[in-house]
Amino acid sequence: MASTAPLSISLASALKTTRSRQRDLEQLSPFELKDYLITLAKDNQHTAALTMLNAGRGNPNWIATEPRDAFFLLGQFAMKEARRVRDETILAGMPPKKGCADRLRKFLSKNKGQEGRDFLLGALDYGVKVKGFDPDAWIHELTDSVIGDNYPVPPRALVHLEQIVHDYLIKEMCDGRPPKGKFDLFPVEGGTAAMCYIFDSLMQNGLLKQGDTIALFLPTFTPYIEIAHLERFQFKIVAINADSMRADGTHDWHYPASEIAKLEDPKIKLAVTVNPSNPPSVAFSPVEMKQIVRLIRKNPDLVLVTDDVYGTFVPNFRSLMAEVPHNTICVYSFSKNFGCTGWRLGVIATHETNTMDRRIAELPAAWKKRLNKRYGAMTMEPEKLKFIDRMVADSRNVALNHTAGLSLPQQVQMGLFALSHLLDLKDDYKHLTMKIVRDRRDALWRGLGIPMPPEDPMRAWYYVELDFMVWAKIMYGDGFCKYMVGNYEPVDFLFRLAEKSGVVLMDGGGFGGPPWSIRISLANLDDGDYAKIGKHMVEAATEYVEAWKHSELVRSGPTAGKGQKIKASAAKRSTGSKKAGASVARKAIKQAVKKADTDAKSARKGAARK
Repeated sequence: MASTAPLSISLASALKTTRSRQRDLEQLSPFELKDYLITLAKDNQHTAALTMLNAGRGNPNWIATEPRDAFFLLGQFAMKEARRVRDETILAGMPPKKGCADRLRKFLSKNKGQEGRDFLLGALDYGVKVKGFDPDAWIHELTDSVIGDNYPVPPRALVHLEQIVHDYLIKEMCDGRPPKGKFDLFPVEGGTAAMCYIFDSLMQNGLLKQGDTIALFLPTFTPYIEIAHLERFQFKIVAINADSMRADGTHDWHYPASEIAKLEDPKIKLAVTVNPSNPPSVAFSPVEMKQIVRLIRKNPDLVLVTDDVYGTFVPNFRSLMAEVPHNTICVYSFSKNFGCTGWRLGVIATHETNTMDRRIAELPAAWKKRLNKRYGAMTMEPEKLKFIDRMVADSRNVALNHTAGLSLPQQVQMGLFALSHLLDLKDDYKHLTMKIVRDRRDALWRGLGIPMPPEDPMRAWYYVELDFMVWAKIMYGDGFCKYMVGNYEPVDFLFRLAEKSGVVLMDGGGFGGPPWSIRISLANLDDGDYAKIGKHMVEAATEYVEAWKHSELVRSGPTAGKGQKIKASAAKRSTGSKKAGASVARKAIKQAVKKADTDAKSARKGAARK
């Protein structure tokens, strides 16, 4: 009589972090989970000759040099200007305006060998010859602002620098083909501050209310998901999922028409997207964009918030601000393109004629009375205050509006970053950053040893999102997928990489993507590191595959169902040995698989002889 004892399942080598602990940690934001993985990876460095490879957070490891050189050289000139007025060694005056443009030209002629000198000459000429600025007004704004000796005036944006950043957005976010009219800009402390200000002012001005329905294009930057669920907002979420698949069963990370069509619902007051997306790093295709343009006619009150931080990594990129300007609030951060996350430079753009202003004007009388009281100390006609100016005031609780605005040195550096692309007629810098991430993509795929996905001109390649389950199904079928789901948490692969290889990646499921997906940043490590990451990912996946094959061989062998034990104990014990490491675990599994395979072949030969 056959034994009814349960069949033991072979597992990959044990980790320090148990499955129950992994389940608890999955509740964290992927950014917080990443910090836990970094700790595990660092612990690994103490026990093995490995270097931690952190491809988690997307801080680029390059910087734009010319606008920085120009910033520091401008600072030297500004200090000379300040000392012209008053010089007591440890105290100086404020840079004067009259004649400052000529003095800058003379200063630059004496500093021909200085880095940033030619760039500053180009900046001077762009302002005067292209924009028609008064030379002294333009240069005084730069010199006085780089010193930081005044409040921002106007508080929303400096007059000349707003126009410079506007030109940059037209070139890079609108592909040089802007809609009619112009945009009003509000420079802010990075893209994250921009989102906080936007959500706050939408609520303050009655365009959103607690419990309203909003749409999120998923996957997306995790904080946008988390903000929506905060007690103050408690929004109902409609997910617009990038679940389009290719014929071979792999993701292309675009949005099916049926998903975008959800935005036709008038209950949806706001839609938030990252374009190109994070983590898939794919921009809206022309087909997707046309559908969004059409549906705005059916839901004209819909407000679109688009975070376009990765736009410069897609050739000929066009933002929603270019296609549906009246409904769009554009958020752009300079951080990724220019390698300046520490500068905290972002900007909010709204069209001069927009849905937000129209909807505020159509609010019920009670709401208008409340808002007139809120903004009444700022202006005699608060009802005429634009939404973007309300944002500026709200960012300082209205009462401190006169001290609002991004710091002046930050606005100067932002303007110089913008000028670097306006003066770069061949787009050499932009093409170089594109090449960097694409070279790293190629290295990663070499390490993975799998076919490169089809070319997609809308793909930025700043990040890669890989779905473990898609690979598992294509390579080994549903049986292996069921084995993985039944025995491991979706984050087990990330923990295995961190503990065994010192590789830190991020949980794609935490971005609203598939639960077994993984985000890899192609921006923050040396090119050669990505081939290593691919190799370590293959090694980690191999552990699961070999353990599964071991179980399948016993399950289908002559003694299947008779209580045969498949022990991973040798592999588990090996992880506790500093000398053995992961290689002993893999060796033990391979030996077990080989033995089971040999036993099965012998049994089949014996049956054939009978």
